[in-house]
Amino acid sequence: MKNRYQNKEAKALIARYRRQGVAADMALRIYTSRLLGAEKSLVIHGGGNTSMKTKVTDASGMEFDALCVKSSGHNLDALEPDDMTVLDLSLLSGLKKLKSLPDQDMIKALSRAKMDPAQPNPSVETLLHAFLPDAFIDHTHANAVLALTNQPNGKQLCEEVFGDRAVVVPYAMSGLALAKKAVAAQRRHPNIHGIVLMCHGLFTFGKTAKESYTRMIRLVSQAEKRLKGKGKKVFAASATPKKLLPVAHVAPMVRGALSRGGSWILDFRTSDSIRQFVGGKDLARYAQAGPVTPDHVIRIKPKPLILPPPKVGGGNFQKELLKEAARFSDRYRAYFEKHNRRHGGDKTMRDPTPRVVLVPGLGLFGVGETTRIAAIAADMAATNIDVITAAEGIGTFKSAGEKNMFDIEYWALEAAKLGAAKVPPLAGRVAVITGGGSGIGAATAKAFADQGAAVAVMDLDGKAAIDVAASVGGFGLGCDVTDAQQIERAFDAIAEIYGGVDVVVSNAGAAWQGEIGSVDKAVLRKSFELNFWAHQTVAQNAVRVMKAQGVGGCLLFNTSKQAVNPGADFGPYGLPKAATLFLMRQYAVDHGKDGIRSNAVNADRIRSGLLTNGMIASRSQARGLTAENYMGGNLLGEEVLAEDVAKAFVDLALSLKTTGAVMTVDGGNIAAALR
Repeated sequence: MKNRYQNKEAKALIARYRRQGVAADMALRIYTSRLLGAEKSLVIHGGGNTSMKTKVTDASGMEFDALCVKSSGHNLDALEPDDMTVLDLSLLSGLKKLKSLPDQDMIKALSRAKMDPAQPNPSVETLLHAFLPDAFIDHTHANAVLALTNQPNGKQLCEEVFGDRAVVVPYAMSGLALAKKAVAAQRRHPNIHGIVLMCHGLFTFGKTAKESYTRMIRLVSQAEKRLKGKGKKVFAASATPKKLLPVAHVAPMVRGALSRGGSWILDFRTSDSIRQFVGGKDLARYAQAGPVTPDHVIRIKPKPLILPPPKVGGGNFQKELLKEAARFSDRYRAYFEKHNRRHGGDKTMRDPTPRVVLVPGLGLFGVGETTRIAAIAADMAATNIDVITAAEGIGTFKSAGEKNMFDIEYWALEAAKLGAAKVPPLAGRVAVITGGGSGIGAATAKAFADQGAAVAVMDLDGKAAIDVAASVGGFGLGCDVTDAQQIERAFDAIAEIYGGVDVVVSNAGAAWQGEIGSVDKAVLRKSFELNFWAHQTVAQNAVRVMKAQGVGGCLLFNTSKQAVNPGADFGPYGLPKAATLFLMRQYAVDHGKDGIRSNAVNADRIRSGLLTNGMIASRSQARGLTAENYMGGNLLGEEVLAEDVAKAFVDLALSLKTTGAVMTVDGGNIAAALR
């Protein structure tokens, strides 16, 4: 592993933080913490922690010995001084004399030791940082070190690799007991550079941030050297069918099977190493042994769901998938009940849905309530594959064991990292918006994202689609909705990205004008292609994915008031819109049995790429009105905005017992009211 410490960079950060009133030692602590966080083979997603002992002065001017330790859950790669919780070191040091310290008492002790009660909770390893005498301490879950420790002879391996530079400590949950073990080990070996925690990771320490960081890199490099050239082709391959269903077809089935107990987003990953791992004939042994460190269990659970290969033309993959998903939940409940009895039955079971799904021949899916959480699960699954592959390359992978996994998974201090944020109403749902690059579509993309949905934006202008999607944390792609093949590819891409589709807002359209008795038939056909047939093709592909999921869905059409109240010289636009309104109702009739709802929004006079200033002037003139009176010509006397239409789409998506309905968003236009 490369030592990335650069004196020039360190000095620049010291200078920048000095202008903010931050001391040089804290600046260097932040610098080396970020260097560690940037190495994904050391820590990912809130893992690892760093600390620094220093002097601080309180508001009264009194000086204290303090421990500054990374706040729980923060990421090292983006650490800032405010992400370090400052504690009174003397109060923490006084805990050394205790023989035991229950969790609740430790929480209280850490809370009392905080110099500022408003600061976040410190790392669960705070006591270890406090008890070790060194000024700077680093802790990582280095992949290479875990590949050594997670072996039946892991202790012996580590002693051979690290020699007198590090001492090995048996696995223990973070807290007083582990802190005291670490201190005792260092006292017996005062010249060591680090402490290896079995099935957990590595601590290094030093007089300076640079020294502690450098020792971490050196020890990890020693572990990497021992593993070099190992684990490249360690898994004997199972007999995988040559022809497999594509990811775009498998993902909705997987998502549907899992979503019978909630709503989930999938994050698919694949590579040569991942496919080799999931294709091994001993997959059930090494993949279900447990995460490489118990710290990962709160994100990915103790075991993944393993599926059969999705063979083309043979067997019923979806049927087997549903069976295996049900078995997983049953096994998880049994695991919970077994270990909950050890705790006196005082735990509440968490959701039994798997967070990692392994599919031989294809790869893996991370599972989460949001795209971010699904990505975290996928990242951790990929990291586990790297470590287990390396471990199997030199021996046999062995985890910390099921008992320890449960104790971490249901440990309140560890679970606190996940937070308790309010779940928005559309969390776990995937919404697709066509014509989403501007106007009503862009406003709708934002409205669905604000309600927690994962959003896919489609537009003829690919750049506009990508820009709008990026602004809401979604996925954007260019697509001509009058091209059936492009639509099919777009829905397949969305299924690969998110796992499937729940809501489709078929919004793309354009306005053609002309007196119906003399308009060129080519104009009318062109309008029908976009304003009717494109809606049909989009809806067909949405239904294809929704039926594969088997958990229903929602089709939403932008039909416009022209569908029921035609305007003069506007037949080329209104006729296909009228057909689309009845298309919506046909989908409600034919696919209600599939749990698919179908509704429409009739909007009127919304400024957009369709209703441009030029169009407004033209339509105003056709009705003998000024542009201002035309836009506000409704019962409320107010102009209706794209955001108003977007809200209507969201409201219909949330109306779970409404189908075949038309919602007007026009400020009140009696002429366009449905009878």
